[in-house]
Amino acid sequence: MEASPAEKWFMRVLITGVCGFVGSTLAECLLERVEGLRIAGIDNLMRPGAETNRVRVERLGVKFIHGDLRSASDVAGLPASDWVIDAAADPSVLAGLSGAGSSRRLFEHNLAAIGNILEYCREHKAGLLLLSSSRVYSIPALAAIPLRVHNGAFAVDPTAPLPCGLTACGIGEDFSTAAPISLYGATKLASEIMALEYGAAFDFPVWITRCGVLAGAGQFGTPAQGIFAFWVNAHLRRRPIRYIGFNGTGCQARDAFHPRDLAALLVAQMRTARSGGQRVYTAGGGPANTMSLAQLTGWCDERFGPHAPAVEREPRMYDIPWVAMDSSRAARDFGWRIDMPLPTILDEIAQHAQNHPDWLEVSRV
Repeated sequence: MEASPAEKWFMRVLITGVCGFVGSTLAECLLERVEGLRIAGIDNLMRPGAETNRVRVERLGVKFIHGDLRSASDVAGLPASDWVIDAAADPSVLAGLSGAGSSRRLFEHNLAAIGNILEYCREHKAGLLLLSSSRVYSIPALAAIPLRVHNGAFAVDPTAPLPCGLTACGIGEDFSTAAPISLYGATKLASEIMALEYGAAFDFPVWITRCGVLAGAGQFGTPAQGIFAFWVNAHLRRRPIRYIGFNGTGCQARDAFHPRDLAALLVAQMRTARSGGQRVYTAGGGPANTMSLAQLTGWCDERFGPHAPAVEREPRMYDIPWVAMDSSRAARDFGWRIDMPLPTILDEIAQHAQNHPDWLEVSRV
């Protein structure tokens, strides 16, 4: 949806994880879209590079609060708001495994903290916009999707019967969430359930958006999260990059979309007075905004010159070959669509990478 002149709409919004890539970008976009909007944001600044976004959001006029969502007293001291956008999480699907942070820390950040957020919403009668993940879906079901290789990328086989919840437009809300879904996915799915129950019990609105990969300039990319930003920055700097699993082909593919497009959906959700009906939606770039690592490497080779990835044929735990989200219901109910195509997102990331030669160090990769 194209950005329109800011509309006058007096409202208070609290963004958790406001100094992350998604939280800070949403703050900027919402302030552009809604005149009279007042935003407060909380962040514990644990993520490398987050301090740079603190300066940015404060310059935008966001009231920044340094605090930790795991602390009930920190959350209790937050100013009242009309809506909470929960953009805080440990975002890696490998979180909680050995070498990727403890399982206890994952539980505290992604699940225990949501209890404090929900109590805040109950007390202030604030609506909740919960940003969830495509990784709430069943790993065995995702692995069983009929695929073929097309132009160096896995894609759904159009000749095969498709499971419930999968269409030519991608994975929808009805796709299986049966375990295993990863420790990370389990924390997000449990957060969804608790949010819906709190909203029903204490009469405040809840919208849940299961997002595909969010990508754009200024993202703190790593090999386990923010893969598009990491790959572009690492390729440009001739840092090690690897095709892992799937016979080392790099055919594994993901869809991507920009937080600027997500902001349009969140505004539409906040403006919707509907109290019943569907509360969980999927949103992403869809098949048109999907790219494999091999295709991304080809794009980078053309832009920066050749740089060959190493190959590790054995897959990691929780790796899956293909994900693209079906946003049809979000389009139907909110008139929402993607405006920023993937090549534009990649151009934005590449320009930022060229202008910030130390970005991987800022991200501590």
